[in-house]
Amino acid sequence: MAAIRTSPRPSRTARRRAPLWRAAPPRQPLTSATPVSAVSVAAGPALPSQGGDKRRLGDYERRVRQAFAAIEPALRQIAALPQDAEFVRRAQHEARSRLGFELPVSVLERAWIGGLDMRALFAHASFATVRALSDDYFLNDPLGMGARAVEFERFLLECGFHAMSLTPCSDGRLAHVIGYVLRLPMGVVRRKAHAGALFDVEEAVRRWTETELRRHREGVPNTAEAPTRYLKVVAYHYSSRDPAHQGCAAHGSDDARAAAAGLAQLRAFREAIENSYCCGASIDILLIGIDTDTDHIRVHLPDAAGEPALERHLDSGPLHAETRGLGAQAVRDHIRAAVAAAGGASPPAEGMQRLVARLIEHNLEQLDYVRAEHGGQYPDAGHQERFIGVGGDLSEVQLRNLTFFAFMRTLEEGAADLDIGIDIFRRLNLERGLPIPVVVRFDYPGRVPGARARAVERCARVVEAITRRYPELVAQGLLHTWSTVRDSDHGGRIESVGGSLSEWEGL
Repeated sequence: MAAIRTSPRPSRTARRRAPLWRAAPPRQPLTSATPVSAVSVAAGPALPSQGGDKRRLGDYERRVRQAFAAIEPALRQIAALPQDAEFVRRAQHEARSRLGFELPVSVLERAWIGGLDMRALFAHASFATVRALSDDYFLNDPLGMGARAVEFERFLLECGFHAMSLTPCSDGRLAHVIGYVLRLPMGVVRRKAHAGALFDVEEAVRRWTETELRRHREGVPNTAEAPTRYLKVVAYHYSSRDPAHQGCAAHGSDDARAAAAGLAQLRAFREAIENSYCCGASIDILLIGIDTDTDHIRVHLPDAAGEPALERHLDSGPLHAETRGLGAQAVRDHIRAAVAAAGGASPPAEGMQRLVARLIEHNLEQLDYVRAEHGGQYPDAGHQERFIGVGGDLSEVQLRNLTFFAFMRTLEEGAADLDIGIDIFRRLNLERGLPIPVVVRFDYPGRVPGARARAVERCARVVEAITRRYPELVAQGLLHTWSTVRDSDHGGRIESVGGSLSEWEGL
């Protein structure tokens, strides 16, 4: 009998999760004067953000915001054009020059019959801008996250953590918590946003199980016998400018209630793991508060037993003032001393102290950025999101007040989150006659047979459920959806798979 030949088993390094970014062929990179929508791919990945690259972060924020801000003025200009034989040509010229892409020809050609469908044009322009934002992020890594991923994963392991999962509130004012507030690499750190930061405990247990099984089977990121722990972080938010009205809507703008609810959810998750897999299960928890007006953070330090306390926290605001003008090493020493002192008589483990110190150091860089770019405080205290993201986390969204997230696999489990988002957009868009753009997104593991088809089907089910839940808005053209999927194993661009606009295929 002939010997059976098998392919060599991939190394542990090769079996690691595929990066979020894929190298792209060289093209002209984005500049502050170039609409994001005009560029599908740019030059290779950016340099690492060691010490905080305020110029790079500022340029990225400005050009993305300019791309979305350009939509309404461009459409107003197009609406004012005479609808004669040259209308379509002139309209497309305006769209290309102002937005960087063309508008659906069919909508423009029907204008002479019943007027321009401005709601359809607005939704299409919004989705096309999201498309360009997404392509830029995944193909070019404009925030330099890929360059930082290996170093931070190594640092996490040195601190005693083999995984870090962070749940912020789905409020768009926390959408930049990974890339800006904490300066962490997406992918190494998982983000799953939920209204009020009230994540689904059963879903979190399932993800913990996947992580631990991978350690047992593949030794990624380390082997199961290594003495490291799984870290679950919750980020609630509050407003220093208007605490009674601009705090977390899910908790009635009550800071204490938001913090207590986040801690209760963390405890429930830890208890669920311990009850299911015995008390030896490796879970650590951390609670962080974020001021949405300034990006100051308060870290509720756990004690030696791993238990955070609501009344015990370290605020980055005073540390920012105390360390101004100091050299980099002096700043680090000051932060480490403050973290150690804040632990009191029962300080957390050394690894937790190192991690908290790193998070605060990164946040001080962000406070420098907010001071340089916005005078220390954002001009918009309330919601200013541009679209709603539904389904899986949109990892490419790393900017404050750009997207309201509603994480779900079915609408039933995420209906409350989406209802909050719709209510926000009633004020932002519907009161001005503009539609609500909803991007539906599910990632899938490309190595699993049939995974893409199931992701596409999940998109269709969620869109159908949204249509049933908000029939009046859909019927009036006041809610439009765009369905997308992405292969999380192989990286690369998102893929359009459906939409309420007949022209979605062009996105």
